[in-house]
Amino acid sequence: MSVKAILLGAGVRGADVYAQHALQFPEELEIVAVAEPDEERRAVFAREHHIQAEYVFSDWKEALQGARYADAVMICTQDRMHYEATMMALEQGYHVLLEKPISPSPEECVEIEAAARRCNRIVLVCYVLRYTPFWSSIKQVIDAGSIGRIVNIQLCENIGFAHMAHSYVRGHWSKTSESSPMILAKSCHDLDIILWLMQQDCRRLTSFGSLFHFKRENKPADAPLYCTDGCPHVKECCYADLRYYLGEGRRRALHFTKDPTDEHIRDVIRETPYGRCVFQCDNDVVDHQVVNMEFRNGATASFTLSAFTHDSSRMVQISGTSGEIRGNLEKQTFTVYDFVDDTSQEMHVHDEGREGCTAMMHEFCRLVSSQPHNRSDLSTVLRGSVQSHMMAFAAERSRLHDGMPMDIQQLTRYYQQVVSNPLAGTCSER
Repeated sequence: MSVKAILLGAGVRGADVYAQHALQFPEELEIVAVAEPDEERRAVFAREHHIQAEYVFSDWKEALQGARYADAVMICTQDRMHYEATMMALEQGYHVLLEKPISPSPEECVEIEAAARRCNRIVLVCYVLRYTPFWSSIKQVIDAGSIGRIVNIQLCENIGFAHMAHSYVRGHWSKTSESSPMILAKSCHDLDIILWLMQQDCRRLTSFGSLFHFKRENKPADAPLYCTDGCPHVKECCYADLRYYLGEGRRRALHFTKDPTDEHIRDVIRETPYGRCVFQCDNDVVDHQVVNMEFRNGATASFTLSAFTHDSSRMVQISGTSGEIRGNLEKQTFTVYDFVDDTSQEMHVHDEGREGCTAMMHEFCRLVSSQPHNRSDLSTVLRGSVQSHMMAFAAERSRLHDGMPMDIQQLTRYYQQVVSNPLAGTCSER
C-alpha cells in the first residue's frame, strides 16, 4: 500500500521536487489532496496528480479540517507558516515531511519536537543533503574509520552572486522578519551536515557576518527602482534582472511565472519583486557570515557562507587523526588521503540532481509505512534537526552580539524553559 499524503504548498519545492516522487514511485506515494493559494499552480498540480475536486484547497487549514483521510502531510509552505501547520497535522495524527527550516522561532522548534514525541509521529525535516551521493559517500568513509577520529571540519558554502540576488535580495527569503536569518534559511543544511558527520553535540560557537553589499548606500546615483525602467547600468551590472532570467536563471523564473519564455518573462518581470534593483530592495539578511564551533569531544569546525562567488557549490575539508578528506560538491568528487600508507584515492559520485530527494522520499515512505512496534525511537528522527537549528539560532545571536560565544546546551535549555508546558495537548490515535 502506498503512503497517502496531503501537500501543503505546491510551489517549486513542494510540487516540482518532493511530490514528483508520487509520479515516479506510485507504489510508494500518492498525493490525495493539495492546498495552494495560487490558482494556476493549484489547478496544474491537481490535474497532474488526478486529485478529486473536493480535495483541492486554496487554504491549508481547510485541507486539515475534519476526519483524517491520509497518512502524512507534506508541508512546503513559507517558513513562518510551518509551525501552525505542523502542530495541527501532528495533533490530528498525521506524520509530517517538513521543508526546512522547521521554524524561524526556537521556541516553536522545541514545541514541534515535543509534539512529535507526544503524538508518536514522524517529523522528517527535508535535509536533502544528507541523502545525496556526495555526502552519504563521505559519511561511509568516515564511519569506516578510514581517516581516524575527526579533529576538524572546514565547510564553505558558495551561494553564488545570482542565486543570492534571486532568493535573498529580491525573493522570499530576503527579510528575516518574513522568513528567517540567512544562517537558518540557507545554511541550516550545512550545520546539519557538520553535526551529522561529527556525531558529537556542539558545545559552543561564535559567529560574525553582515549585509555588506546589497544596500541602498551602494546604489549607483542614477539607478531606477526597476532594471527595465531604463537603467543605464544594465550592460555592466551582473545583477540585471533580464540578464539572469533570460539566461542561466530561467528555471528560477518559475518562482514568478509558469511560462518562462523570453516574451512572457519580459512582459511580467516589471510587475514582480524579481525586477527590482538589488540595491533598492527591502532585504536585510547577511550576504556573508562565518561560524566557528567546538564539539563535546574537543573537535572543532568552521563554516563560511558567501554570496560573492561565481557558482553555487560547497567545498569541504575534513581532518582526521590518520587521514583527510577534501571534496567539491559541484564537481561531485572528493579525495581521501591516508597518512599511514601515504596514499590518496579520488572518489567520483553520480548525482543528476534528484538522487538526494529520491533517497529522502524513499526513507520517509519507509518510516511511515512501518508498523509502530517496528519503528526506531521516533524522537531521534527529529532531534538532530532541532539541534542544528539551535546552532543556527545561536550563530545569529552571536553575530548580533559582536561575536559573543554561545553555549548551545544552555541556549536549548533556556528555550525549553520559555515554552509553556510543551507536553500539553492531545493527539488523535492512528
